[in-house]
Amino acid sequence: MAAEIVHLQSDNLLHEYGLHTQRLQPWDVVNAPFEGSWALALPGTRSTLHSHHEHEIFIAVRGSAVIECDGDQTPFAAGDVAFFQPGKRHRLLNDGEDEFMFYSVWWDEEMSERFLAKNRAKTQS
Repeated sequence: MAAEIVHLQSDNLLHEYGLHTQRLQPWDVVNAPFEGSWALALPGTRSTLHSHHEHEIFIAVRGSAVIECDGDQTPFAAGDVAFFQPGKRHRLLNDGEDEFMFYSVWWDEEMSERFLAKNRAKTQS
């Protein structure tokens, strides 16, 4: 069996939270307890300040930026991982001259329960 691959389509990104994104989860071939998305912050871009009920991590892939969480700002560069607890107001600031790319993964109890239910049904059949 060949590996299932979703390719990043840089020329077909959506505009969400003030960033350019491509959602990769949910994905029909993967039963996962999370969802995820590529995100690209162009130079001078600041994402929309927001909070939500999900847990979330950002995985910095290319470049450097600043993470703002509940008013505190922290440098964030390729190789770093940031975690946001539910309800924390956060955003990404790219005040630099280069693009910044990261991958975002988020999850909540409902996603976990859906994963477990599908997994149990698959193993019982």
